[in-house]
Amino acid sequence: MEPVTLTTGRLLLRAVGPRDTEAVYAACQDPAIQRWTTIPSPYLREHARGFTERTVPDGWADGSMFTFGAFLPAGGELVAALSLTRHSPGAGEIGFWGVREHRGRGYVTEAALAVCRWAFTRLAIDRVEWRAEAGNTASRAVARRAGFVLEGTLRSAIDNKGVRRDCWVGSLLPSDLGLPSTAPYLPAPA
Repeated sequence: MEPVTLTTGRLLLRAVGPRDTEAVYAACQDPAIQRWTTIPSPYLREHARGFTERTVPDGWADGSMFTFGAFLPAGGELVAALSLTRHSPGAGEIGFWGVREHRGRGYVTEAALAVCRWAFTRLAIDRVEWRAEAGNTASRAVARRAGFVLEGTLRSAIDNKGVRRDCWVGSLLPSDLGLPSTAPYLPAPA
């Protein structure tokens, strides 16, 4: 699939590429990003190059992972990165991080909603799952603001730098955003 560009009221979302390597590298020097995500630590320029030159284009090309940078339209500054990974037909998982200097402005929430709407309407995704290591309250706050329903804690469900960790899990369905599903959904009886 060819990369797509999405817009929101304040952001331009597009695939990150080689021209964004330095911005990705700089953002990923943040200890919080290295702590709470599975990126390498220390994060080297070669990691940023591999991400922008291979991982992102390969994911778009084979339809397995759709990675967006969220940029401010005026000036093109990177404020966040988000990936939607397909896990099975009709299901995907979203992951994200925000650039330290731009946190607290709702950019990641705005971008996550745009990516989820796109996945629901263009990729026939009927469930977007969010997972974060237990304790990552910033990620949980974004998920909640975006409308994800928190479903619980999964024991030993994330491997972060060789250590098994518990994680929180939540989901967003098309109906949570007033959109139709591509497949019928029968919720559990109350």
